[in-house]
Amino acid sequence: MKERLFISSIILIGWIILIVISPWLPLNPNTIVLSKILAAPSAEAWLGFDDLGRPVWDRLAVGAKTSGIVSVMVVSISLILGTLIGTLSAWWGGWSERLIVHFMDVLLAFPGILLAIALAGMLGPGIDNVVMALCVTGWIGFARLARAQTLSLKERDHVRSAKALGAGQIRIIFRHIIPLLIAPMVIEATFGVASVVIAEAGLSFLGLGVQPPTASWGSMLRDGTSYMLVAPHLVIAPGLVLMAVVLSVNLFGDSLRDYLDVKMK
Repeated sequence: MKERLFISSIILIGWIILIVISPWLPLNPNTIVLSKILAAPSAEAWLGFDDLGRPVWDRLAVGAKTSGIVSVMVVSISLILGTLIGTLSAWWGGWSERLIVHFMDVLLAFPGILLAIALAGMLGPGIDNVVMALCVTGWIGFARLARAQTLSLKERDHVRSAKALGAGQIRIIFRHIIPLLIAPMVIEATFGVASVVIAEAGLSFLGLGVQPPTASWGSMLRDGTSYMLVAPHLVIAPGLVLMAVVLSVNLFGDSLRDYLDVKMK
């Protein structure tokens, strides 16, 4: 487990560092050099040039920032919204809980990525609309987890004691229930990051995400598919980076879950 956590942490730290320092790096992701069209990797450009003569490494670095911004925004909004909806519905119960549960069941009846594609198609391309489309489906997993945890926690002795001492419902929820949800919700958030990175790349691949000339790993894969035989580096580079980031996030989430699981200890 330690080796898996170490490797995944190194890749994730590298991804985060690249996102943070990319504005200060001498990158030229949109500079077109006609003489370098489809040029193979060399000392001048580690990962070669694309079909317009733009450096692939520079576009990969900008794409890392794009995927990072989208994943942080979507997971943060979904985490807050899903936690509040799931916790409050389980606490209040009654018709409001049944209504929310049925609404989540209706949304779950549609594949998440297809619903996101439909919403992105209606809203139009762009990073803001991608975030909105992914948030519509992203909060459901957090809400279901928060509801299940709250149904168990609200019967605990410390919650009953708080009720007996006259504590208000809002105080009980935010002081005695939500703090105990942090660990499972953080673990769920790590898996959510991986799902959002894949979803953003998929929407950009279909032309519904970040629009040119802004770089995205999904759009780089789309542009490179037409030149796989003559310039395979256009697909290999963003594909390997996307796989490494998603795999590392999932491995980090698995390791974090095992570390926080009392039964494993």
